[in-house]
Amino acid sequence: MRYALIGCGRISPNHIMAAKNNGLEIAAICDIDPSCMEDKMLKFKLDKGTGCYMDYQEMIEREKPELVAICTESGKHAEIALFCIEHGCHCMIEKPIALSIADADAIISASIKHHVKVCACHQNRFNKSVQIIREAIDMNRFGRLFYGTAHVRWCRDHEYFDRASWRGTWEQDGGALMNQCIHNIDLLRWMMGSEIDEVIGMTDRLNHPYIEAEDMGIALIKFKNGSYGIVEGTTDIYPKNLEETLYIFGEKGTVKAGGQSVNVIEEWRFSDMLDDPEDVKAKFHENPPNVYGYGHTPLYFDVIGAIQQDRQPYVNAMEGKKALELVLAIYKSAAEGHSIKLPLEQCATTDFKGRF
Repeated sequence: MRYALIGCGRISPNHIMAAKNNGLEIAAICDIDPSCMEDKMLKFKLDKGTGCYMDYQEMIEREKPELVAICTESGKHAEIALFCIEHGCHCMIEKPIALSIADADAIISASIKHHVKVCACHQNRFNKSVQIIREAIDMNRFGRLFYGTAHVRWCRDHEYFDRASWRGTWEQDGGALMNQCIHNIDLLRWMMGSEIDEVIGMTDRLNHPYIEAEDMGIALIKFKNGSYGIVEGTTDIYPKNLEETLYIFGEKGTVKAGGQSVNVIEEWRFSDMLDDPEDVKAKFHENPPNVYGYGHTPLYFDVIGAIQQDRQPYVNAMEGKKALELVLAIYKSAAEGHSIKLPLEQCATTDFKGRF
């Protein structure tokens, strides 16, 4: 399967390795900075026949890849995805899938019209720890779900934002919730029942006066199934990343996943006693080198299968929209000072320009 990568920045190594691990033919890579492409060509020993392009449209038209990964700044995701979809390419879009409800809807509609698969890159759904929690939910081991909490307590310093001028802007990124915390926000919504009644949130910019968006956000979520959610996300932790955790509390079970990117089971308690908690902790434990984890390789495997079997990817475009919608609802609640009912008909990060 011919594959192309658009955007050779911070997350691109995970995509290249996942493509190689799944036996894809890396036909071409694209970036507006030639040095980024040169670096990836050397680092990953890509074939000399791999095309290098500064213009993604030219690359798509000349190389005609079957599958494209979009790893640019978030504000460009929708524009690039729509072009690729219209040219018959299946797409994997880094989070967030877009920065507005309208763009997410356009991607979903275009994928249906052109009969292509679109995956939102929420790779943490493939963590061993996350998979075993999801299995427990599907087996109703928790009984009635009471509430879940998602915490991302990370550090992003001045140097991080200096390395890319789009970071922390409303037009191209958003803040801590949209960039750093959306993976865990996706997991919380997915685990707790997906459909949301209302959201109330607060956001602030406490320690990064040089960015436009928030560096701290807190939210309460009421799900339609009667359960609740709590989100706490920040890039203000001193002096380095502390943790990313997910708690699920139910009538008959309590679970905590922690570690760098919810890749470690830290608590596993169920009234049915179907398994030994210590065995679960030992078996479903990963120690990735960074917060991106190991999820990209199984994510790619699933998308390739979806294309070959003509089915939806495990994390399809609609799932990507749901994670985006929840973050936008938190932003809207924080800006307007009241709770927000879902679904959101319209909302975009650019609605919050000048917020701080």
